[in-house]
Amino acid sequence: MQKIKTALLSYGMSGKVFHAPFLDIHEGFELLGSWERSKKLIQEDYPYVKSYASLDELLNDDVDLVIVNTPVGTHYEYAKKVLLAGKHAVVEKAFTTTVAEAKELAKIAKEKGLKLAVFQNRRWDSDFKTVKKVIDDGVLGDLVEAEFHFDRYNPLLSPKAHKETANDGAGVLKDLGPHIIDQAISLFGCPKAVFGDIRVTRENSVVDDWIDLTLFYSNFRVRLKAGFFVREANPAYTLHGKKGSFLKPRGDVQEDELKIGKKPNLDSWGTEDESLQGLLHTEIDGKIVREKIPTLQGNYFSFFDGVYDSIANDKKEPVTADEGVKVMQVIEAAIASNAQQKVIGIS
Repeated sequence: MQKIKTALLSYGMSGKVFHAPFLDIHEGFELLGSWERSKKLIQEDYPYVKSYASLDELLNDDVDLVIVNTPVGTHYEYAKKVLLAGKHAVVEKAFTTTVAEAKELAKIAKEKGLKLAVFQNRRWDSDFKTVKKVIDDGVLGDLVEAEFHFDRYNPLLSPKAHKETANDGAGVLKDLGPHIIDQAISLFGCPKAVFGDIRVTRENSVVDDWIDLTLFYSNFRVRLKAGFFVREANPAYTLHGKKGSFLKPRGDVQEDELKIGKKPNLDSWGTEDESLQGLLHTEIDGKIVREKIPTLQGNYFSFFDGVYDSIANDKKEPVTADEGVKVMQVIEAAIASNAQQKVIGIS
């Protein structure tokens, strides 16, 4: 099997939790190391890898793929340098800070024949995979409305300065928002228009921390919400169709298990507790059904499988740059909608 030599642009929480464990166990990747500016931590976990002192040192090494997992405001600058150096790239969400930046990166990758993927791991959450199956099975009939939540209860400001200072990459719209925007786009395509309500709710916050977006499709609407003052959780996914409804709490365990150092495996990994199963209430073959639906297994490993296949076998990326552009179009439309207090169309 071809080994794809891969390096990270940082080894903070995302590098340690979401990337290195999967790159390390996947037989198609060789983890070379990470750019580390001050703290040198990656070799404590992976003694055989390198700690790069600079981006230039990393790019001058024999690297095939670079994971751009730095703060959002740096994604465009670093991803562009990576692509111009002839390396494939995976860029975390939010892909960029503007649509123009996203389109430029997509154009560079295409012109240079490189693979450029957006790290939207939440497509492989157990809860979302189950929602997708319910929709694909058609048991709800024609969809009328859907509502996705990514809520938390956390009134305190983050200790990470880049998250709480006014900059183009800060705020919940570009932090949690891309997860649920991408999920909606992956299910339904890009909406025709967006209405956005964006607020600041935490004391002393200078960045948005509450969003309520409505995505307009031809025959149905999708509402996306995220905020930090939800002590009692809403269903993460609520779908109503002309035949029935499906309600699913957020239940994916992967992030929590990775944070405490559990290593991913291909058997039991990503298995939710049965108490978090979603409720399906619908009509099937003329019979009213109201029952819990077994949750599918979540697995972020599938994203890395897709990245490997895209590079080694010239397949489409698991989350394409064009899909990243669409997410940024929704974000820009939401910002304009909030400012103008009107629905903004997407061309």
